[in-house]
Amino acid sequence: MKIKLLIACLLFFAFQVNAEVKDVNNQEIINLINKNVPIIDIRRSAEWRDTGIIKGSILLTFFDKKGNSNTEKWLPELKKIAREGDPVIIICRSGRRSAIVSKFLNEQANYTNVFNASGGILSWISSKNKTVQPN
Repeated sequence: MKIKLLIACLLFFAFQVNAEVKDVNNQEIINLINKNVPIIDIRRSAEWRDTGIIKGSILLTFFDKKGNSNTEKWLPELKKIAREGDPVIIICRSGRRSAIVSKFLNEQANYTNVFNASGGILSWISSKNKTVQPN
């Protein structure tokens, strides 16, 4: 019995270490939000104002206007919202930047339950989903 439990634990932890980023579509995003999974909008404030945001999004800019990032500053802010094993959705304008950030979280920051909003806010809007203006 102890050996079976040990094997099950090892398999569980091996799966967690090798977790992949999951690309999600708009319906999957809605389902995750309904399960209280936080959605982190990594765009800049001008972009939030331009298109609006998904209601309840946490606004946490990752890249500046020149494309630079400061992970030493950004990551502690994220950790206030979601710990490494917690599920989190990352969204940007089109899905390109969120894919980069999702991969960073998974491969370098030990986040094992990352969802990338693959079409970004543009896909959300084109699917007639509502946005709100940020506060």
